[in-house]
Amino acid sequence: MTVAIGLVLAAGVLLVVSPWLWPRDLERRHAERSRQLGAVADLLARAGVTGVAPAAFVALVILIGVAGAALTLILVPVLALAPVAGVVAAVLPILGLRARAAARRRALRAVWPDVVDHLLSGIRSGLGLPQAIVSLAEAAPSAVQEPFRQFRRDYVRTARFEESLDTLKTNLADPVADRIIETLRMAREVGGTELPTVLRSLSHYLRADAAVRGEVDARQSWVRAAARLGVVAPWIVLVLLGTRPEAAAAYNSIGGAVLVVVGLAVTLVAYRLMIALGRLPEEGRWFR
Repeated sequence: MTVAIGLVLAAGVLLVVSPWLWPRDLERRHAERSRQLGAVADLLARAGVTGVAPAAFVALVILIGVAGAALTLILVPVLALAPVAGVVAAVLPILGLRARAAARRRALRAVWPDVVDHLLSGIRSGLGLPQAIVSLAEAAPSAVQEPFRQFRRDYVRTARFEESLDTLKTNLADPVADRIIETLRMAREVGGTELPTVLRSLSHYLRADAAVRGEVDARQSWVRAAARLGVVAPWIVLVLLGTRPEAAAAYNSIGGAVLVVVGLAVTLVAYRLMIALGRLPEEGRWFR
């Protein structure tokens, strides 16, 4: 009887303190999972890929990795090469998205000065700030018209400027757009007569920055090309050697597996160093 009472009391104490024990871990795991999926969602938005859920993209990456490892093991009977191929195959969609996002950012860099000029013209003509942004649905360059059309639909339906502006910021997913939107938000909140001057200065700065970045990017393109060639060439040779039975037997030994793993590590470090040398610093997102 004493043991039963003790167990009941222990269960009661456990139930009392459980909200302060497990929910924290669950919330922490949920927050970490949300943060990771948020990073994937931001990458998809920056790449201009719509209609794809972050979880679906993660599942696709895992599926491609498993398929790449299995196919490599079938074609090249080197056990140590299969996980390497799986990792490479899984990383390829991410690299493709990043390349698409970088290309989109370069293309939009030449567009933002025109967007700022259209905003400035609308404000000078006497339009209110929401109406000036709404006018960009037709006046903005075609590359960014759809997000501004979505802003127009949201603002006409809800008349909530802040929420529509947040949606516009999410859809554009660009650091320069963040700067423009936060400038407009501040002008909306605190008012002031300096907004045309600020927009004019911002337009001049964006044009100068785009010109400098375009020139430097063209000069550094050979560094990126050399990095990619230096990464791919040794592994193509390894795959070709692995098709020979004697080479496959050598790479299936402990020494061969260590050589493959060390080669992968050296390749990744060298690639990251070369890319870092040929990359311009990119502005981060504002107030995400």
